[in-house]
Amino acid sequence: MLQKMLEKTRKRLRRKIHIRKRVSGTSERPRMTVTRSNKSISVQVIDDIKGHTLASASTLEKELKSIKANVEGASKLGEIMGKRLLEKNIKTVVFDRNGYLYHGIVKALADGSRKAGIEF
Repeated sequence: MLQKMLEKTRKRLRRKIHIRKRVSGTSERPRMTVTRSNKSISVQVIDDIKGHTLASASTLEKELKSIKANVEGASKLGEIMGKRLLEKNIKTVVFDRNGYLYHGIVKALADGSRKAGIEF
């Protein structure tokens, strides 16, 4: 069991490194990265040139605690993140799935952001 978990983590990290070689955020088009676990989801928008986080949203925040770490919750979190980005006049981002497969929660979060008006 432990060996299977380690193998899964190793594969995700390998995908993550492969993606990060090509994906980088600028001030005009920052990088939106997703981190998920069984209990929470978090999203950050990062300007890699300056090394600053421009905006973030997480199910661990006090006002977002009611959002569950499932597909519905990810969609809501994506919409909230989209609204926060539009408030800061950020309309386009580069999506970094952080090595996770573009399926389920990650896809729902991206679709929620698109629904709010963010372009990828």
